Amino acid sequence: MTTFQELGVEEGLIQSITTLGFTQPTPIQEKAIPVLLQGTKDFIGLAQTGTGKTAAFGLPLLQLINKEDRFPQALIVCPTRELCLQIASDLEKFKSKKINISVTAVYGGTSITMQIRDLKRGTHIVVATPGRLIDLIERKAINLEKIHYVVLDEADEMLNMGFKDDIEFILKNTPNRQSTWLFSATMPAEIRQVSKKYMDKPFEITIGKTNEGAANIDHQYYATQHHNRYEVLKRIIDFNPGIYGIVFARTKADTQDIAEKLTREGYDIDAIHGDLTQQQRDKVMGLFRDKSVKLLVATDVAARGIDVKGITHVINYELPDDVEVYTHRSGRTGRAGSSGVSVSIVTPKEVYRLRQVERIVKTQFHKMDIPSGKDVCRKQFFHFIDKMLSADISHGEYEAYLPTLREKFASVDKEEILQRVAALEFDRFLKYYENAADLNMRGNDRRDDRRGADRGERGAPRERDRDTKGRSFSGGGNYQRLFVNLGTKDGFYKASFLQFILDMSDLKKEVLGRIDMKEMTSWIEIEPTAGKKMIKAIDGKNYRGRKIRMNDAESGGGRGK
Repeated sequence: MTTFQELGVEEGLIQSITTLGFTQPTPIQEKAIPVLLQGTKDFIGLAQTGTGKTAAFGLPLLQLINKEDRFPQALIVCPTRELCLQIASDLEKFKSKKINISVTAVYGGTSITMQIRDLKRGTHIVVATPGRLIDLIERKAINLEKIHYVVLDEADEMLNMGFKDDIEFILKNTPNRQSTWLFSATMPAEIRQVSKKYMDKPFEITIGKTNEGAANIDHQYYATQHHNRYEVLKRIIDFNPGIYGIVFARTKADTQDIAEKLTREGYDIDAIHGDLTQQQRDKVMGLFRDKSVKLLVATDVAARGIDVKGITHVINYELPDDVEVYTHRSGRTGRAGSSGVSVSIVTPKEVYRLRQVERIVKTQFHKMDIPSGKDVCRKQFFHFIDKMLSADISHGEYEAYLPTLREKFASVDKEEILQRVAALEFDRFLKYYENAADLNMRGNDRRDDRRGADRGERGAPRERDRDTKGRSFSGGGNYQRLFVNLGTKDGFYKASFLQFILDMSDLKKEVLGRIDMKEMTSWIEIEPTAGKKMIKAIDGKNYRGRKIRMNDAESGGGRGK
């Protein structure tokens, strides 16, 4: 068994991480640390989230830093504020308390003046989100010329969020770096291009297979009709009374709608999406981390970088179009050796996509029966009994109340007391599920399911040959065609562009048809009743300093038609 000492980690750091419970290096740490401690080799590490990547690059950085020189020597770039703060917090825990190494986090959504003040005091390691770092560079508030080590963490997520140009700008502004370390869950072509341009013969390792699902995650799916999707979500939540998880939805409108419905029905739930201010987001994440809120409904973009321990379930309200997005979603659970469940709610039309995901992540999805009302009530009842029997009564002054309790219940036998307790706890469930419908697909529905699966297995039209409803383009459709001056050069993939326009317009995916993306422009097919709303929501807005132009392509607005 390899130890941190054998990897070359210095004694002061080992003492610190031992108190944190680090007894044995994870596979990514075992392979990365000896290479990174050399400080001169470029490095690419491909591994899923939750595999110990922060310690894999954090421990070498803390050891390589010259403690006497109080200026930025290492730069860690990551996609979101949450991950930025998490990395900075982890580095503070890793470092020896006897050694004065300063770590400064800089990120958007908070005062840049305060962050400039922190940088002026002097620091050794800067952890930054791309946008805020570029702001600081342009204000000449940070000097990157003495940066020796650059770490790009969650590189694929940064590209999905449109940060490719920002990453290249940052690398151009660190001309004296001795090594560049890139960590990513996947290796899309754009990351490979960046590595070839800015890295010199990088040492590359892969932990597990790219896009492969973690072995300790149980991938499940529930098949139902589209109109039952919300009720199935409720059944899943109710059937798992100890659930602590994230529900992924496609748009911010969906997240808000789901969260509001569940809140009205008494669930501890909240939502995060792009419309929240940083203060609102921090509040929601704080409640989720301390488990005051047990469920979080999120869009993929808003959930980027969330790293919360102990998540038991990830629920896909709808399957994403991009398999890499599914990998990121499911990777929120089953971390650090614990087990987790990734659940997908699937309609007959989506079964072919489920089969595609299965093949690419090389994991079988287990088909589950949607619990009946009686199943839910039974599960909740036994959970309550177990919770009651395990309640700690040693710290309360309960004995003082026992004489009164005995007097109150003198004429009531034990069975009646238990029935009354159960009635208080389960009255809502029993009434709600008294005449609950069977949401499983039966008869013709099952034939639809099999036909959907067969189409997927025998070669359904490829994803790029289908519109956003899963229909083949050859099927046509009465669509309005919109032009927009955004394209792949703006950092968009088809999936992230779809998410962007839906988030901006608050429209449902069902109103869209085909999307054609070019380098600088794109064309969108949309139902005529929704076209004006999308144009009004997006035309004239700014994207990364550029004014967006969107109009009807057929009326002469779309140049290059």
